Amino acid sequence: MSHSWIGGLYFKHHSQGIDYWLFLGTLPSLLWNSNRLPEWLTEVFSSLGTGSFFIDGPIFSKLCYLVTCHPKNIEYILKTNFNNFPKGPDFKEVFNILGDGIFNVDSDQWKVQRRMAHAGFISAEFKTLVANMSQQVVEEQLVPFLDHVAKNGSTIDLQDVCSRFAFDSNISVIFGRHENYLSIELPSSVLAKAVDDAQEAILYRHAMPIFLWKFLSWLGIGRERKLSEAHKTVDVLFQEYISQKREDLIKGVETVDLLSSYIKSSDDLAKSDKFLRDAMLSLFIAGRDTIASGLIWFFWLVSKTPSVEMKILEELKQLLLFSKKRDDDQIEIKWPCIFDSDDLKGLVYLHAALCESLRLYPPLPLNSKSVVKEDVLPDGSLVKPGMQIILSFFSVGRMPWIWGEDCLEFKPERWIDDDGKLLTIEHMPKFFAFNAGPRTCLGKDISFTQMKSAVTAVLFNFHVQVVEGHHTLPLPPAQHQTPRPPPV
Repeated sequence: MSHSWIGGLYFKHHSQGIDYWLFLGTLPSLLWNSNRLPEWLTEVFSSLGTGSFFIDGPIFSKLCYLVTCHPKNIEYILKTNFNNFPKGPDFKEVFNILGDGIFNVDSDQWKVQRRMAHAGFISAEFKTLVANMSQQVVEEQLVPFLDHVAKNGSTIDLQDVCSRFAFDSNISVIFGRHENYLSIELPSSVLAKAVDDAQEAILYRHAMPIFLWKFLSWLGIGRERKLSEAHKTVDVLFQEYISQKREDLIKGVETVDLLSSYIKSSDDLAKSDKFLRDAMLSLFIAGRDTIASGLIWFFWLVSKTPSVEMKILEELKQLLLFSKKRDDDQIEIKWPCIFDSDDLKGLVYLHAALCESLRLYPPLPLNSKSVVKEDVLPDGSLVKPGMQIILSFFSVGRMPWIWGEDCLEFKPERWIDDDGKLLTIEHMPKFFAFNAGPRTCLGKDISFTQMKSAVTAVLFNFHVQVVEGHHTLPLPPAQHQTPRPPPV
């Protein structure tokens, strides 16, 4: 056994597979890898050959994390014994910008908001709105922008484009607003910047003790200062949106959007602007992040796997030919070709490819839970009150003992059975891109609708190609920084 000593404080702890510091525990290792947390946790799981491990804080603290990627543990925590593993007060402190939104609350508060969100999402009017708004953003902004780029032979940051598409799509369905954030000029957005700054600060809060980021917040420096400024910006803008919406409804100006449905609901909570602010912000961020992350990684994976792109295009061509023959005998494909969202629902391979992309790159790579009562998880791990549990969804998709030896391959076929039928998310108890159990994402169908509108228009009308010589990360990302999609 080799040792590496630094001032007598550091040595290698082989039983953990991660660096252990005397007096400080394994916390420095966590902080050191805070900018690549999902990848680092995956490396630890691989080195240990197990589905769970502990991260200990300093000896003078009670800080202790259980990190797990074991599907049975995750299902037990999120579904089987759901009530024993709430978000906990620490979670709400970390995500304080979300206030009392659905992702921050537990128990009765969560049930009320879940019911209200469910009522909004399942309405036929809202589903139609999502489909129409997604198609409108694709047709009026996304395709013209990419056409402009292609004609000029420019290189673009597709991650920025996907984020802008997600921003415009979601702000229209939630607030009924049209910001044109994806116009050819690529305008700036005060709200988009504020949300980005807030999320960056929150990411770093996850990787440091509460007392440390609270101290930095008190000093008003670094990312904590940006978070504070972002919080104020969001408050001002959302108050403006809510006030304007209330005025419009009083004047009889009706729009089909989520905020309107909340305001018009009979629930007393809807009378509070603070409640509406927290609810809409949570849903806006969740929708934007899911779509943006899902799209960029999908495009990158498809660009690196020509066989998948070919099969998707063939499926789209068959759909187009069928729809044309169904209407008349003249088959004429015009450019640009924008697909109707209703026709896209039956595409098996496209849906499988999106699920496979989400398996490898889930929009929420990590989740955290607290512990109410002492419990033993299915893999034998003992958890106690006061302990934090980190669920590594990112790592789940990269474990051969979970998905097979080909787990790192982008393989949509794993989602299709021998009869050519799609295996649904419910058939995959090891897939957690949309969470699981009572907190399963209510907007997953909406997310697929928005993503399908974008990917079909982009793939059918353009060819996405990674810039030659640009450094990209292999699957899985190993000894590198947190992977970011390349410009294309």
